[in-house]
Amino acid sequence: MRGQCVRSWCGHPTTTGMYSSAPDDASQIEPQLIVRVGKGDQQAFESLYDRSSSLLFSLAVRILSDREEATELMQEVYLEVWRKSVRYDPARGTPIAWLITLTRSRAIDRLRSRASRGHGLTDSIEKAGAAELPDGKGGPFEAAADRELRQVVSAALASLPKAQQQAVELAYYEGLSHTEIAERLNEPVGTIKTRIKLGMTKLKVALQDT
Repeated sequence: MRGQCVRSWCGHPTTTGMYSSAPDDASQIEPQLIVRVGKGDQQAFESLYDRSSSLLFSLAVRILSDREEATELMQEVYLEVWRKSVRYDPARGTPIAWLITLTRSRAIDRLRSRASRGHGLTDSIEKAGAAELPDGKGGPFEAAADRELRQVVSAALASLPKAQQQAVELAYYEGLSHTEIAERLNEPVGTIKTRIKLGMTKLKVALQDT
């Protein structure tokens, strides 16, 4: 089973071929679905893909600021999901949280690789709105629920004081450490830690109903 091609990433799919409409809310993906994928259930994998790909693609584009690179990243992420979902531990978080963490981690790996080759990281918050795609639009087949979630998160981030918003943005979307953010902003590390803690606390309150 694991040697077979899975329809979503086998070969060299186009962007429109990769991201189908997701009628189900990604946040409602059941842990059992991941378990089935870990056992080599291709139908479960396709269901997981259909329900999560548009949201993860939006996140990848937001971090990388490049749709083509985000498309490549999605192939890598879902290949890793197919091969390593057996390692998923429900006690450590929901399925969508695991998928988001995996996507973010791999995207930031690409940012660091890009930086090591002399290329810049993603635009700072002064150049791009929080949680928005570079062109301000959703993914090519983004579900209504995903668009609504992005808008809620974007509004919550925008409601933070500018300093907290910037610190959270640099930590989450660029994967910078507290020390790296302090150096970037020329601020004490303790100040950065406080800003991020306060910002995340306010986001948690703002998004708790969602």
